[in-house]
Amino acid sequence: MSVISPSIVAIVPAAGVGSRMKADRPKQYLQINQQTVLEHTIEKLLLHSAVSHVVVAITDGDPYFPELSLASNPQVIRVAGGKERADSVLSALHYVQQHQLAEWVMVHDAARPCVDLTDIDRLIECALANQLGGILAAPVRDTMKRSNQNQEIDHTVDREALWHALTPQMFKTQMLTHALADALQQGVKITDEASAIEWLNHKPALVQGRSDNIKITQPEDLALAEFYLNRNKG
Repeated sequence: MSVISPSIVAIVPAAGVGSRMKADRPKQYLQINQQTVLEHTIEKLLLHSAVSHVVVAITDGDPYFPELSLASNPQVIRVAGGKERADSVLSALHYVQQHQLAEWVMVHDAARPCVDLTDIDRLIECALANQLGGILAAPVRDTMKRSNQNQEIDHTVDREALWHALTPQMFKTQMLTHALADALQQGVKITDEASAIEWLNHKPALVQGRSDNIKITQPEDLALAEFYLNRNKG
């Protein structure tokens, strides 16, 4: 399916260290099929006809990114990453605004290489229809438990209306820049872009996405991502 839309810039915060992977390098530079996770992710985003550029936020002094072939891709723009995710996204947003690249941005996790292009289609359609934006999300399927301080079950949480927030998350460049800057200045805890928009008392849309849009966080996730990527090639 083809989505008729204005050009969109994808932002990929990739300044994290991924300590839970217990690897010798950040998780976005681990390899699947002779390519890094970051390369898989950025190449997937650039496959979408609406994405004109990918702005990737990288830690200063990162020794891995300059070695990638995509570092010389004119559609891939590197900016300085920050200490936290929100700082990296804000750095990329400032670049997009300064160069007037796009009215809309999609922020996507560097460690989600398995995102499906049809999910991105539906996210774009929804955002353009409501003119506010939204996120890909998956309904919670498992029974949810709240723990106490001793890591014992305190109570069972009703999973009705609970969703796992995924990415991409798509919002207007100007609104997201304002929301993130304001929230950071006020010391608000920002865990994803939608939480910054919520801080402005807006209600972003939830667009149901595929559950195989996994985020590589633990060592076993790498093998699962490899399985999904290889299956989708067939």
